[in-house]
Amino acid sequence: MTQILNIRTAPHSAGSAAFTVIYAAEDQAPTGAAAAIWAATGLEWAATSAAGAFRGRPGQALDIIGAGGSRLLVLGSGKPSADAPLNAWTDRGGSLLAKIAATRASMAVVVLDEATATPQAIGELVAGLRLRHYRFDRYKSPRPEDAPPSLTITLKVSDPAAVDLAIADRGATVDGTLLARDLVNEPANVLGPVEFAGRAAELARLGVDVEILEPEALEKLGMGSLLCVAQGSDRPARVVVMQWRGGNPDAAPLAFVGKGVVFDTGGISIKPAGGMEDMKGDMGGAAAVTGLMLALATRKAPVNVVGVIGLVENMPSGSALRPGDIVKAMSGTTIEVINTDAEGRLVLADALWYTQDRFKPRLMINLATLTGAIIVALGHEHAGLFSNNDELAGRLLAAGLNANEKLWRMPLSPAYDKLIESKFADIRNSVGRPAGSITAGQFLQRFVNDVPWAHLDIAGTAFGAPNTEVNTSWAPGFGVALLDRLVRDFYQD
Repeated sequence: MTQILNIRTAPHSAGSAAFTVIYAAEDQAPTGAAAAIWAATGLEWAATSAAGAFRGRPGQALDIIGAGGSRLLVLGSGKPSADAPLNAWTDRGGSLLAKIAATRASMAVVVLDEATATPQAIGELVAGLRLRHYRFDRYKSPRPEDAPPSLTITLKVSDPAAVDLAIADRGATVDGTLLARDLVNEPANVLGPVEFAGRAAELARLGVDVEILEPEALEKLGMGSLLCVAQGSDRPARVVVMQWRGGNPDAAPLAFVGKGVVFDTGGISIKPAGGMEDMKGDMGGAAAVTGLMLALATRKAPVNVVGVIGLVENMPSGSALRPGDIVKAMSGTTIEVINTDAEGRLVLADALWYTQDRFKPRLMINLATLTGAIIVALGHEHAGLFSNNDELAGRLLAAGLNANEKLWRMPLSPAYDKLIESKFADIRNSVGRPAGSITAGQFLQRFVNDVPWAHLDIAGTAFGAPNTEVNTSWAPGFGVALLDRLVRDFYQD
């Protein structure tokens, strides 16, 4: 049973608490409102901190148990700096939640003021609290030793109104990230293409225009590349188009396109059995796009955005796509299928072409758990970035650092593009192991024309990455915070 988390703000004048948390900077005694809390303990700071080997470094804690069982937790906030990144406070929020949860307390008060953190920093702290609190346990039976049913954290701050605004603004992005986590964590028997499309349709309540294209419509559009991936499954394909119109009505939209393979067996080129259960997460790109649309609509972002996700299941059967088959994409390009496990690029080929052709976007970014090769290259620390536009690539790299969802730029060039040429068709969908993630990017670039475009290969970051301060879930919801930060920093009206 997931613990219920309640977070509220209050002025410093609110009453005392049995469990209080304050912050202290590196090599400094608590200041501002925290200083008064410390003074009430009657302890001498220098002696107490030395006894606890506490210097105020990030991750350090000083736990004081007082008379009557009252508790004061002093946490290190590191060296004070005007240039400190806001996402450091996100990590602090995750660490704080872990420390409070470890005590099994049901209530805690966290004392903050302008000397410690700005409203925006506190908004990040709350984001970290919520992100770390996330659990996907809806299919587990509750056990007596599970966490208590509720935890209330009260933030005592100088300006509750300003902090509440910052929490709500940042909270929209958290909502989107948690939706993406839920979608990736869901088992494939629950979340097929039809069910995923239904979840996306729920965004209509926030003002998102949602259009669901079924196989007949996709056939009329000529999406042979996308449909061929789905032909081995009993579950029909869907393409979902989500539009948020928050900007100038005449402005071209930003476009985000997501790969949504709800389960990937590899098809006839079947994957090894070991670890195949993870392929329920092969729709991480579509989950990120859906979560982003939720975030933008929730915070009423002043920008026009279209999100397009291609939803299929890749299964082996008598009707499945075969190696050696040749299919025609919506663009008219013919594709020789070398490997049916290189299916994500087939889905994106039609989704990208459709998006640039219909919407004439200002830019187009796709996200996909596309290649194992990107994990070999970058591990789980960075997603791969491929782009035909240096300005867009630079903005994505900056947004990734600010959102703590890091990217690393990979090359594209005519020499790699030549590798995807086919003997029997215009191009082929796989050239083997060498430069596997790059040749996949070259394949996608054939379907974007001159639109400023970026491809994010998130195979190493969408699921199964190491736990962090803000995520202990198999699916971290990677991409939502990154793209929301990109929109905030560079493209809002």
